[in-house]
Amino acid sequence: MSANPETTVPLKLTVNGAARELDVEPRRSLADVLRRDLGHTGTTVGCDSGHCGSCTVLVDGEPARSCLMLAVQAETTAVETVESLDHDETGAALRRAFSENFALQCGFCTPGMLVLCTALLRSGTPTRDGITECVSANLCRCTGYGSIVDAVEQAARTGGDES
Repeated sequence: MSANPETTVPLKLTVNGAARELDVEPRRSLADVLRRDLGHTGTTVGCDSGHCGSCTVLVDGEPARSCLMLAVQAETTAVETVESLDHDETGAALRRAFSENFALQCGFCTPGMLVLCTALLRSGTPTRDGITECVSANLCRCTGYGSIVDAVEQAARTGGDES
């Protein structure tokens, strides 16, 4: 017997520091709910199968592919999207470094890369090899990754400093 598509369940979660409550269909992905219901369109969806990483968000501080995660799995969690980086010292330093190192290119992978690398920087000061390994989890078709690794290294060195 198939589920009734009009059936919804309540969902409570925190998104970018704001408590949110809404009713969702259990089959919907977190990416879909973030983008369509909550207006966080910075979370991009590329492949819809978890391979590209452009939909990466932080769930309780850990990177997660929001296209693979059902929204109901985020019940009572804290979700951070790329929009949250506007108010985060680490995220702001990373965004600045991406710009200064030409790590943006077409920009499609950028939201997922920024979120992924923010989690990396929050966990400590990574080595260049550690950064390279981290960013290899997300696909970028424009930069060749070198400029992204350079940007993350710069952000790790400078943190929130403007220098």
